[in-house]
Amino acid sequence: MKIAFQMDPIGPVNIDADSTFRLAEEAQARGHQLFYYTPENLAFDEGHIMARGQSLKVQRVKGDHAILGEMETVDLAEFDVVWLRQDPPFDMFYITTTHLLDRLAPGTLVVNDPFWVRNFPEKLLILDFPDLMPPTAIARDLATIRRFRDRHGDIILKPLYGNGGAGVFLLKGGDSNLSSLHEMFTGFSREPLIVQKFLPDVSKGDKRVILVDGEPVGAINRVPAEGETRSNMHVGGRPEKVELTDRDLEICAAIGPLLREKGQVFVGIDVIGRYLTEINVTSPTGIQELERFDDVNIAGKIWDAIEARRAASAA
Repeated sequence: MKIAFQMDPIGPVNIDADSTFRLAEEAQARGHQLFYYTPENLAFDEGHIMARGQSLKVQRVKGDHAILGEMETVDLAEFDVVWLRQDPPFDMFYITTTHLLDRLAPGTLVVNDPFWVRNFPEKLLILDFPDLMPPTAIARDLATIRRFRDRHGDIILKPLYGNGGAGVFLLKGGDSNLSSLHEMFTGFSREPLIVQKFLPDVSKGDKRVILVDGEPVGAINRVPAEGETRSNMHVGGRPEKVELTDRDLEICAAIGPLLREKGQVFVGIDVIGRYLTEINVTSPTGIQELERFDDVNIAGKIWDAIEARRAASAA
């Protein structure tokens, strides 16, 4: 197949941790042709969805992991699969790329399905599963956030469309910084904030469960660094081997059918204790850590699912 990756610049990626690199590596091992471009180089041009980028070969050599061809402009309708893999923030630029990639269907398979990526922001999709999530409020006005803290005491305050643990704050029940943080966030953004009851179980780890086509294939536990509340590996969280619990499987059984139906092939959910806190569909991570811990080929499972979808659409 011809495969295109829409992603952030490939040069700085950590080849020992980056999930997109691992997906490209597995695709290459299966004989697929790879093409790479950044989202700035995606365009609609007189009815065609075009991308300016380069052919790609990958190798597991640090500092020399991407062998790129000459720059060229291609029509993405000529590709079998396009991967939507740039990181958030989930802003209007990101959303516009999903509108453009929408137009490739049904001839080209876009993973994850951009229509539902656009309609399933990580911190909003959980609202469809109120029995699984912790007490949560989404608001821009300070009064609503204050009332939420009055009800629940310690809270987590974070940007609604952020990623990687950026801008996440733990506020104790009597913390006097709430007003200042609210001023800071609302001063540079018109977006609401999300506030959740603080879950002390986070000290034991924030579990990342990976689902492929709606089915759980494993999990890693991300333990916060000493003195940190955030467990994201971008900010020093330590990955650990962990097994799926009955509660994890219950959560996956509840959300899996919807993810499969809406074309969300590669999804990473976050579970703290018994609670589902996020459903990551934009650019989930964790493949390489899980593969090392469990000695399984998660990238292979993802490509198996994609190849099955392509075969079904061609039948």
